[in-house]
Amino acid sequence: MKKMVLDFLLQLQENNNREWFQKNKAMYEEAMEEVESFVGSILPEMAGFEPALQFLTPKDCMFRIFRDMRFSKDKSPYKINIGVFMSYAGRKRCGPGYYMHLQPGESFLSAGIYMPDPESLRKIRKEIYYQIKEFKTILENKKLKKYCGGLDEIEKTKLAPKDFPKDFPEIDLLKNKHFTVSTLLTEKMILDEKFKATVVDTFHVMQPLNLFLKRALED
Repeated sequence: MKKMVLDFLLQLQENNNREWFQKNKAMYEEAMEEVESFVGSILPEMAGFEPALQFLTPKDCMFRIFRDMRFSKDKSPYKINIGVFMSYAGRKRCGPGYYMHLQPGESFLSAGIYMPDPESLRKIRKEIYYQIKEFKTILENKKLKKYCGGLDEIEKTKLAPKDFPKDFPEIDLLKNKHFTVSTLLTEKMILDEKFKATVVDTFHVMQPLNLFLKRALED
């Protein structure tokens, strides 16, 4: 990945306004083209272990940089990151996938499902409840633990979810509202010539979680 992508995002963070953006639109387009090219290079390799991804194009996976400000107090017009989500369900549908987040000082790779709708959340919790041993084995895998310490602690319910026994030994897992695992990326990693291999290998290690979640949603 070229350094100019991170340089653009850093400058955008300091100049998040339309006037600056219009003056530097060429830099924005170059950054997006670089990321699009990178995504195009990893999709075929990821399709080796996720066949459904072979039908995606980079544009199917990339989020717009323009913010929806209609219901936000923050009126900054642009996101200060570039996000890429690769999933068999598509970028705009609820389903497990692989996410790459590029933002100076806060870049990361993630897999799983974020903000599932209520019915999907119920299905996932049910699958974990009945297949708790398998789910814990996935989370405790040595290769996965090399990248992360378990599920991301993003948001939980205070009480045990409805329809599940409060005395379930792993009730804390069921309290999660999101089911993702993540690993941080340093600038050095992103600029390294082996970054492509790093991304593909990391997502491959995270795949068992996605397979579990996909099965839960299909049952």
